[in-house]
Amino acid sequence: MQKHIIVCDHIHNEGLKILNSQTDITMENLADLSKEELLKHLHKADVLITRSSTAINQKLLESAFQNTQKLKAIVRAGVGVDNVDIDACSYRGVVVMNVPTANTIAAVELTMTHLLSAIRRFPGANAQLKLERTWNREDWYGIELKDKKLGIIGFGNIGSRVGIRAKSFEMDVVTYDPYINPNKALDIGIRYTTNFDDILSCDIITIHTPKNKQTSNMITNKEIAKMKDGVILINCARGGLYNENDLYEGLKSKKIAWAGIDVFDKEPATNNKLLELENIYVTPHIGANTLESQEKIAIEAANAAISAARGSSFPNALNLPTKNQDIPDSIENYLELTQKLGYFVAQAINGAINSITLHIHGEELEKYQDALLTFGIVGVLKPSLDDKINYVNASFVAKDRGINTNTEIKRNESAYRNLITLIITTEKESMSVSGTVYDEHIVRFNNINGFNMDLEPRGNMILFKNTDVPGVIGKVGNTIAKHHVNIADFRLGRTSETHNNAALALILVDNVVTDALLDDLNAIKECISVRSVLM
Repeated sequence: MQKHIIVCDHIHNEGLKILNSQTDITMENLADLSKEELLKHLHKADVLITRSSTAINQKLLESAFQNTQKLKAIVRAGVGVDNVDIDACSYRGVVVMNVPTANTIAAVELTMTHLLSAIRRFPGANAQLKLERTWNREDWYGIELKDKKLGIIGFGNIGSRVGIRAKSFEMDVVTYDPYINPNKALDIGIRYTTNFDDILSCDIITIHTPKNKQTSNMITNKEIAKMKDGVILINCARGGLYNENDLYEGLKSKKIAWAGIDVFDKEPATNNKLLELENIYVTPHIGANTLESQEKIAIEAANAAISAARGSSFPNALNLPTKNQDIPDSIENYLELTQKLGYFVAQAINGAINSITLHIHGEELEKYQDALLTFGIVGVLKPSLDDKINYVNASFVAKDRGINTNTEIKRNESAYRNLITLIITTEKESMSVSGTVYDEHIVRFNNINGFNMDLEPRGNMILFKNTDVPGVIGKVGNTIAKHHVNIADFRLGRTSETHNNAALALILVDNVVTDALLDDLNAIKECISVRSVLM
């Protein structure tokens, strides 16, 4: 049966050629239609290819499913999926895919462009000569990259390549990325640090992370105050990684000498107050705007759409429905449980992950051990990779990061009919969390690092480990109250034979857990460790 792909936005002609060359697939390029007119044609599509100008929302999906159930996948020709309502797509069983690596080199080279523009002030010198027709060489003294210290936050595909190029300029390069194996940096002569203050002491700082709970507002007044006077900041990744109000104040006071910014909190950023300042160079989110990257994006998007139309695979799927994996309903909640176990531990443990081990107890779960491990890996890597990790690429990404993954079947070792235990080890520590499903749908955790604890993983949580002596719970409660945070639930796990007079508390709170609150909890004399987890 002939499949139909609709292209909603303009993509490079090479992608269109690939789509047109398929004998079992027809392609309609409707990029020139108005968005209202486009909606009238979507019911014909098995797969849509979009870019940023088409909003994949409830209205579009309703049009696509009007009198038909054909649409099975949407390919976002690019990295970001901010314009895609992934939950709405998942509800209708539509797989959402993106093209995460095709623009890597373009983003790397734009970062270097901003870096060089900042140190030599090229845009200002160019504008003065061309627009004002004045020849003031003394206005344009810059600095040299040689021997300057560059701090790279995030050492993935883009950050690592920026590091390699910076080394060719004879820079002293240091990177901070708690989610990678340090050898990824060390093997190419780049220093790796687990102390974020090492980054803040650099001459130039550039950020290359996804935008998520951990990275939003990663640089604020607090961090800027620790930086060198005259620091240079670059952001060609995602808007909001640097707090824009604090960035503005830092630039205005000249604490930050220069900034190179390609991305903003709200785009288009034509009225952003940062544009008022002379010591910031800006571009309108053009990280992927090279002819080469647009061609690569179109080719990868076309091939992904073809695979999805045929049902052979869903490359870089962000929400692959479990029903496509022939998994019965009774097992789906255990998949959810396993992913939540991984997501929890990844936020609660320190250091780069070395291994992920899944212990499975329960005969009905054993035959799905591969799927369970995949969901566990996705949960573990989701906090650091966000939409770059999915059920299709999980095992490959883990292998690429040097993470060992395996499952072990455990029989006659539990009072529970079915039990999942996920164990993560890093170079610093090991942590295990166990859980099960009650009444076929209630997901519960029942053990954290040997401490028995029955809880529903949800919301803002504080994991507090302490020496088990009188008065600690009162101190914890008073400290949390000082920050005007309400406690919704307080679960306490008592000491066991393997723990030396220790207790573990899992505290569910109604408010966002701030760094200041964590600092105050950590200052309690009996505190052994404290972390925040958001589920």
